[in-house]
This record gives sequence, C-alpha cells and structure tokens, in this order.
Amino acid sequence: QVHLAESGGGSVQAGGSLSLSCAASGYTIGTYCMGWFRQAPGKEREHVAAIDKYGSTSYVDSVEGRFTVSQDRAKNTLYLQMNSLKPEDTGMYYCAARSGPYRCYTPDLPTTFVYWGQGTQVTVSS
Repeated sequence: QVHLAESGGGSVQAGGSLSLSCAASGYTIGTYCMGWFRQAPGKEREHVAAIDKYGSTSYVDSVEGRFTVSQDRAKNTLYLQMNSLKPEDTGMYYCAARSGPYRCYTPDLPTTFVYWGQGTQVTVSS
C-alpha cells in the first residue's frame, strides 16, 4: 500500500523560507513523475512543481526561481524548498505521485496523479 507523508509546513513571514518533505512508503521515489500541489481556501488545487524520474523539473510561473523540487532516492523522499515566500503562497501543500509513465510538466491536472499525501499547511503572513 502506497503512503505519502508530507511534513515541514508552518507559518512564516513574507520573504522567509520553508522546506517541505514527502516521505514515501510502498512506492519508490524516482520511478515515475511526482509533483507538489497547493490549495488555498476556496480555490482549486494548483500544480506548482514536478520532477520526473531523471530529475528534470518543471514549475508553474508563479514559483519559478523561488521553489526547488528534488528527490532523494536513498531516503525515498521528495522535497520542496520554498524561498522568498509570499502571502499568496499560503495554502495546503500536497505531494503526489503517478503510477505509470506519463508526461511530467506543470501545470497538469490533479487527476493525472494517483497517490496523494494528507497535506501540510503553509501560511505566509505579510
């Protein structure tokens, strides 16, 4: 059974940084495309970063240059380093994984990802 567990969320002031982790069990990081999504209250879930099995990354324009997605196969963990945070980055952040080979870029539909974590809250105050 696949289990993805996010951690590292919290509250920071604008300009600050947070590092999110997504520990996987029952799933091997780096096998297929994985991604990070976020969802603010009253808004749709937004795909912000993706990484394929080769380590190639893709970002939505609003986080390009500020967020970095990476994967550590030895620790079987996905990461999202978030710098220069803005109030509009506030939301619940989810990691997600695919179950087979498929395109890997942002933005993409949440429905193309099969496995999801429970989310970790990020709050950025001005």
